[in-house]
Amino acid sequence: MEQWTVRTLEGRVVRLEPLAPEHEEGLWLASRDAATWSWLNVVQPQTRAEWSAFVEQALTASAAGTEIPLVTLCCKEIVGSTRFLALRPEHRSVEIGWTWLHPSAWGTGANIEAKLLQMKHAFEVWGCRRVEFKTDAKNERSCRALEALGATFEGIHRKHMRVRQDENRDSAWYSVTEEEWPSVRAHLTARLAEKWRLGATLRMPGIPNGNWSER
Repeated sequence: MEQWTVRTLEGRVVRLEPLAPEHEEGLWLASRDAATWSWLNVVQPQTRAEWSAFVEQALTASAAGTEIPLVTLCCKEIVGSTRFLALRPEHRSVEIGWTWLHPSAWGTGANIEAKLLQMKHAFEVWGCRRVEFKTDAKNERSCRALEALGATFEGIHRKHMRVRQDENRDSAWYSVTEEEWPSVRAHLTARLAEKWRLGATLRMPGIPNGNWSER
C-alpha cells in the first residue's frame, strides 16, 4: 500500500516541519497557555515528563505511519502543531486535526495559511478526493473557523468520543472534496492577502482573543 509522507511545507509566514525530538522544548514553551487546551481531547500536560510522553506518542504514531504530526512555526518561532490523521491512501482521503496554536498566533492568519498548505499537499501532491475535519460540536469558534475556511458541514456524530477526564464529546464533521478545492484554495488565498494587506502580525507573548481546536 502507498505510504504518504510530508516534507517541510512552507508559505509566506507559516512553516510546517515534520515533528522531530528536537522540537520538544519549543513545543513545551508554546503549549503553556491553558486556553490552548480548552477543547483538545486530553488534559494539558503539566510536567516535563507528561509532555515528553505526549510528544513520544506523536513520534510513535509517525513512525508507525498512522499519523503525520507537524510543528507549526511563524517567523521562525514554534507556535503550535497540527497533524494529518486517518490516512487512507486507498480511498484518497485524509483528516487534518490535532491543531493547536499559542494565543500569539490567534487571528493572525497562521491557521489559514497552515490549512492552505496542508490541503494543497493533500489534494495536489497526494491526489486526495476528500479532506475532513472534526471538532467538538460545542466549540462554536472552531465550527465558525472551519466554515470560514470553506469546509462543508456534514453533521454531528453524537457521543463520538470520550475526552479529557471521561467527558462525552459530540463531534461536528466537516470536509472539502476535490471538486471544491479550487474555489476553497482561491478563497483562502484571498483571505490571506487581505490579512497581510491589513498588516496582521504575531503578538508575542500573546494576548488571547479567542480559542479553537479541532479533532
